[in-house]
Amino acid sequence: MSKSSTVTTREHPVENAATVTSGRVVVHSETFVIDTDQRVELVDVTNRIMEFVQRLDVREGLVSLWSMHTTCTLLINEFQVALLSDITRLLERMVARDADYLHNDPKHSDCDRQNADSHLRAMLLGHSLSLQISGGEVVLGQWQRILMAELDGPRARSLRVQVFGVS
Repeated sequence: MSKSSTVTTREHPVENAATVTSGRVVVHSETFVIDTDQRVELVDVTNRIMEFVQRLDVREGLVSLWSMHTTCTLLINEFQVALLSDITRLLERMVARDADYLHNDPKHSDCDRQNADSHLRAMLLGHSLSLQISGGEVVLGQWQRILMAELDGPRARSLRVQVFGVS
């Protein structure tokens, strides 16, 4: 287990101001499938998103990420094993798995997954991110990573990624 955080680096520093006045507009969308191994798991998808953006050759624009699930979310945070454990423990303390939820009760719901806690945790974290693209790369701080939070796994999860920008 590494104690170190994953550093996010760019090939070129972010400019204080960037303007593109000509070029073609690019809009490209894809769905990524991410397999998870645990019921609650944080997966670093930063490199995959950065490679996707660089492949499209967009100089300035936006990348939008969207979870296609009600129990899987996206967030920005540091990727360091101890912190990931802390995040998981916080979620488990904030929304207990074994609490008395109507969603888990067959008298009130037809859901057989017993996953009300996953839905409530997802509601707190959110399902989408929008990130800037500048100089052909995703704009993130040194320690910022794009994380997918699996809250009801293990499962195959779909993330929709769309880039909109000028090449």
